[in-house]
Amino acid sequence: MNIAAAYDIIVVGSGIAGLSAAVSAAELGSSVAVIERASEGEHGGNTRYTEAYLRMKSVDMVADDFEEHFAENSGGYIDPAFLTESIRPYEEWSPLTRTQSFFDPEMIGTFAESAGPTLRWLQEAGIKFDFLPTAFITTTTTRLLPVGGGLAMVEALTAKAKALGVAFHFETAAQSLQTNDAGSVIGLFARRQGQTVLFKGSAVILACGGFEGNAEMLAQYIGPRSINLRPVARGGYYNKGEGIRMALAIGAAPNGEFGSYHAEPIDPRVDVAKPAVFTFPYGILVNKEGRRFTDEAPGTVDAHYENVTRRIFEQRDGIAYLILDAKIDNVPNWRKSLRSTKPAITAETLPDLAAKIDVDKGVLAQTVAAYNTACVAGKFDPLKIDNLATQGLEPKKSNWARPIDVPSYRCYPIISANVFTFGGLKTDRDARVVNNDGEPIAGLYAAGETAGIYYRTYTGATSVLRGAVFGRRAAQHAAGR
Repeated sequence: MNIAAAYDIIVVGSGIAGLSAAVSAAELGSSVAVIERASEGEHGGNTRYTEAYLRMKSVDMVADDFEEHFAENSGGYIDPAFLTESIRPYEEWSPLTRTQSFFDPEMIGTFAESAGPTLRWLQEAGIKFDFLPTAFITTTTTRLLPVGGGLAMVEALTAKAKALGVAFHFETAAQSLQTNDAGSVIGLFARRQGQTVLFKGSAVILACGGFEGNAEMLAQYIGPRSINLRPVARGGYYNKGEGIRMALAIGAAPNGEFGSYHAEPIDPRVDVAKPAVFTFPYGILVNKEGRRFTDEAPGTVDAHYENVTRRIFEQRDGIAYLILDAKIDNVPNWRKSLRSTKPAITAETLPDLAAKIDVDKGVLAQTVAAYNTACVAGKFDPLKIDNLATQGLEPKKSNWARPIDVPSYRCYPIISANVFTFGGLKTDRDARVVNNDGEPIAGLYAAGETAGIYYRTYTGATSVLRGAVFGRRAAQHAAGR
């Protein structure tokens, strides 16, 4: 075993959480090492490939529904006694409340309060923000974007980290934590070129993603159907779950919904990052049996695409087919909702289309006929909720319901991508990892996907933001600020 140089702070992972932690710690005078499985130029995890939507109404203020959405999706059926206790100051919480798996009010409030100052700090690093076009034709909330997306964030923060003297150890994979007799974390074991390397440090910040790149953990937590999932971008394949496992192995408390993940609808034929298909509200979705199985348009696409995608995941082989007709060209800018680089599967008749996608032509014909019959006259408005719903059809389509009857017919296959997993580690407002007795584990922090905060439905456009916020807070606490 080799022993690397000792550092004040060891950061595992170089996505937005890890880089925010590394730069923040270095700015405060700490010596910092970044441990990264990927090679230089492919580092940055999921952040490298995302557009990095931010649920903000300005650089300084979170969106109006920010805290409310998190509160509504903060856990399962939480015992009211824990909720009542969590309203009191954190110092008065019982150990049992501190270990409960839910995104508590203390964390929600800290996140909201820290978002604006964190974006201002990122601006100082050279990152620009603007309200740029998104892939969503209809929206419920506001979204700010970094100019150049997540890649711009990775490049800017990597450059700043290097300028501050941060040591990057690429192609090095974290394996386990070193602790002393008191249980404090004092180092990190990693693998590099087939050798075990020990990095000594007074604090370790785990920011190495979830487990979307680990088939065994996916099957363990999400189930055997996870074989039909794939990471939404190349960065997710590097996320093997070691950060979560090594912390759980020394008694860390879990948090987040381990059996779930952020779902995004993608075209499985495409090999580029994030080939999203958000066009389904204007057509119908059928499974491999040729039957509809969900309401394609319960509301604005930005608020409901994840729930629709989960229903796709539940179908046989985890796939569905979006059926459109020529009237899709009447939807303004509809192509911005389609990030696939593959052409539609087209046919002049429904039987021919059924043959091309290997769906029973009789069943598909019945499905489309029943849907068309259920469509009623009314004003179609593709840019806002129009309540143009089907009548007498199960499942109903709540908006934008027009007959599928004008050739040529177009089809896009859709599967659920795994953007990131929800399960992770329990942390406090300073990103300290909490153990199963409700106490912070000395010297151990977690941020980004490694810390679990999501349940049920993802609060959209908050993942990159939470990585930056809590990566920075972890570094500030670890550096003694």
